[in-house]
Amino acid sequence: MNKVEYSEIFEKSKQSNEGIFIPFIVAGDPDYDTSLEIAKLLVDNGADALEIGFPFSDPVADGASVQNADIRAFDGGMTIKKCFKFLKELREYTDKPIGLLLYYNLVYKFGIDKFYEKLKNIGVNAVLIADLPPEEADDVMIAATNHNLEQIFIVSQATNNERLKEITKKVGGFIYIASVMGTTGARAEVELNTTELIKRIKEHTTIPTCVGFGISKPEHVKKVLSAGADGAIVGSALINIIADNLNNYDEMFSKIEEYVKIMKKSTRG
Repeated sequence: MNKVEYSEIFEKSKQSNEGIFIPFIVAGDPDYDTSLEIAKLLVDNGADALEIGFPFSDPVADGASVQNADIRAFDGGMTIKKCFKFLKELREYTDKPIGLLLYYNLVYKFGIDKFYEKLKNIGVNAVLIADLPPEEADDVMIAATNHNLEQIFIVSQATNNERLKEITKKVGGFIYIASVMGTTGARAEVELNTTELIKRIKEHTTIPTCVGFGISKPEHVKKVLSAGADGAIVGSALINIIADNLNNYDEMFSKIEEYVKIMKKSTRG
């Protein structure tokens, strides 16, 4: 199946005056088939793009919700090979952008160029390596360029303007803004510093921005969009729905559908 590029969805959202909604799940959580069904539900109920995590044994950027999702995926038998199969099946179902979030050891161990070639052949749009700073990403950037994949980097409140300029030279797709200092996880409020960071980034680049880490409510989405962000990424709140309904998949699917519809609706002016 052909794939839609990030540039296309951001342009379309700009014309329709709405923001981008990107949900995140871990491939294989709570098991392969259920996880794939969840990913399809996300697409069918309003997700503009998907962010898929490969389960990892030591996800240093992630909080308890994602760590537990990783454990469930491993317990369900997920491997790198099955993760690639998951992406392939997902791409056959949708042409919407698919971004991959994972940790550098998985890429390095597989072989950087070989890994990116595999993703290109599957039809993945972008890669975000959570523990790889742009200053150390030369080999990855070469592979991304060679295989026509966008390389996404995270910017936080600790990122100064000089470093921000360097990141904008390398980043593709969009800039991932971490709304909190620390690990992922649903938060009660979006920090005020986040809105200031969005405005600061916008002063340096026209590259689209999406805010993640802690976004869990419609009001969070509205707040970051009104501050100038182009989209919102939601992971832990969605994963918590999975975790809370492991004994009732019908209820799980129903709540995911409802949540995604509500969150997408909040991106519209």
